[in-house]
Amino acid sequence: MEKLDIKTREDIFQLVSKFYEKVRKDEKLGPFFNDTIKNWDAHLQHLTTFWESSLFLKTKFSGNPLEAHTKVDAAFNHTITELHFGIWLNLWFQTIDELHEGDYAENAKRRARKMGTFMYMNIFAARKSEL
Repeated sequence: MEKLDIKTREDIFQLVSKFYEKVRKDEKLGPFFNDTIKNWDAHLQHLTTFWESSLFLKTKFSGNPLEAHTKVDAAFNHTITELHFGIWLNLWFQTIDELHEGDYAENAKRRARKMGTFMYMNIFAARKSEL
């Protein structure tokens, strides 16, 4: 099967859907997501819009991922670690590599790496502010 680059919202939706299938089954990540997200259909659409905005810069995303992830960390007694972000990133790369190749695919990897680092730093900083 020839792999094409990420070019459309449908490509992003497929990527996000396949990725979160893996996340939901993962023994370390699954509990955070499965216990938090109540409407997966809506959440997948929301995340598709997020990645569409991030990759194509043409869609307006509304939401605050930093606040959302900080709240999840607090709800789980501040147990999110860099290991969780590493697993998340590895699953993201794996899913991209299974489905796509090209400039947008590589950009999706770069953006996820930066996002994961920034997200974890934000969560860690939020913990300190609660003390």
